[in-house]
Amino acid sequence: MSIEIKAPVFPESVADGTVATWYKKPGEACARDEHIVDIETDKVVLEVVAPADGVLKEVHKNEGDTVLSAEVLATFESGAAASAAPAEKKEAAPAAASSSNNASESVDVKAPTFPESVAEGTVATWHKKVGEACSRDELIVDIETDKVVLEVVAPADGVIGEILKAEGETVQSAEVLAKFQVGASASSSSAQEAAAPAAAEAESDEDGVAGPAARKALAEAGLTASQVKGTGKGGRITKEDVDAAVKAKPASAPAAAPAAKAAPAAMPALGADGRIEKRVPMTRLRATIAKRLVEAQQTAAMLTTYNEVDMGPVMEIRKKYKDLFMKTHNGTKLGFMSFFVKAATEALKRFPAVNASIDGNDMVYHGYQDIGVAVSTDRGLMVPVLRNTEAMGLADIESSIMDFAVRGRDGKLGMDDMQGGTFTITNGGTFGSLMSTPIINPPQTAILGMHKIQERPMAVNGQVVIKPMMYLALSYDHRMIDGKEAVQFLVTIKELLEDPARLLLEI
Repeated sequence: MSIEIKAPVFPESVADGTVATWYKKPGEACARDEHIVDIETDKVVLEVVAPADGVLKEVHKNEGDTVLSAEVLATFESGAAASAAPAEKKEAAPAAASSSNNASESVDVKAPTFPESVAEGTVATWHKKVGEACSRDELIVDIETDKVVLEVVAPADGVIGEILKAEGETVQSAEVLAKFQVGASASSSSAQEAAAPAAAEAESDEDGVAGPAARKALAEAGLTASQVKGTGKGGRITKEDVDAAVKAKPASAPAAAPAAKAAPAAMPALGADGRIEKRVPMTRLRATIAKRLVEAQQTAAMLTTYNEVDMGPVMEIRKKYKDLFMKTHNGTKLGFMSFFVKAATEALKRFPAVNASIDGNDMVYHGYQDIGVAVSTDRGLMVPVLRNTEAMGLADIESSIMDFAVRGRDGKLGMDDMQGGTFTITNGGTFGSLMSTPIINPPQTAILGMHKIQERPMAVNGQVVIKPMMYLALSYDHRMIDGKEAVQFLVTIKELLEDPARLLLEI
């Protein structure tokens, strides 16, 4: 059966892409899900795989050609077999001979192609050692950039022959990380011993898979996935599970005593005054966060205005409809953040300067509302962006935020998730903060800070009434926004939240 192979559906912020590399030629056999072509956009490189077992019949877009979202790249014949041309037979014969002699082909394992906004990355964790057997598409190394953790997988079944970039080393886009022996097997007893824990870990991954943050914690603690019980969704191992396993480790101290004696180098370092210290290099993400925050404070004329909002009406709606909301929207919970996103969206429409950004000496006014929602992860604070919030309902917002939180925890947030944004909301209240001053996320001109809901005595019509109150903080760039606009913007959010019906009526 003939099938059209199409380019991926690009995000709205990506207009087109370029065919970077074809890994298969017309008439060449492909296995289902085998990587056949790369599409390069201005942000990431997207992989296109074979839809089934078959043969690549005809290529419609050559390397270097520009392609649009979902445009046809090639025609694929599923179930067909590759034609045995004489040249192919000649190539197949030596291959068969080399296979019979247990020889292997050496392949370069390269770092991913970074987007233009990412200059370099750092080798975070090698999950395989030299001489250790790997299965095709098995994770072998994590590359940490200033935005996301990128996973590099084995190109085929084989063995890592040589590691060229050790953990902690800086790597450039598409730089060679290691040499991989395709088709080889772990020959030495030491390699087989090293493969045993990996096999146990792969077996345990059937019950609970560990994300990049958890895997890094496992490596630092000297544990395997089989030694940790996952409590996350679907048995997934979280960093908290690893921490709990480390705390429970002293119970098995007698068995671990010989290993402890064999590794005196693991003792903590002593400071100048003889007391214990631990020195850990700053991660690339943490360094970037620090740089951007300092830059924002040095370049923006930043001020903060405060107000408070009675959360009673929103809490009443949430209490009344949360069960029906969850049932109607396939398990999506009704939280507070969706109300704030909708209120901020309406306020941004009324005060375009708060939704604008500064580009050099230009003020850029955006005709859409893309709101970033700060998400705390094990690797640091990330700000994935909700696109076109003016067109989103409460359920869409809540499900998107939950998806961001899960992928952020597992290190799966991509570049596109965090690009752009015209306004940001951060919620320090989840950690108990009563009041804070958020820092602007450049080139945006404002950020809204939510805080803890605290019952306080309030004067209402001459009577003292206990109400659930929340302090709101709006930090803004005075170069772009006047104090009057900032105050009115915050008051608008307050009024919309204290009378949620106005969000539906847009008044």
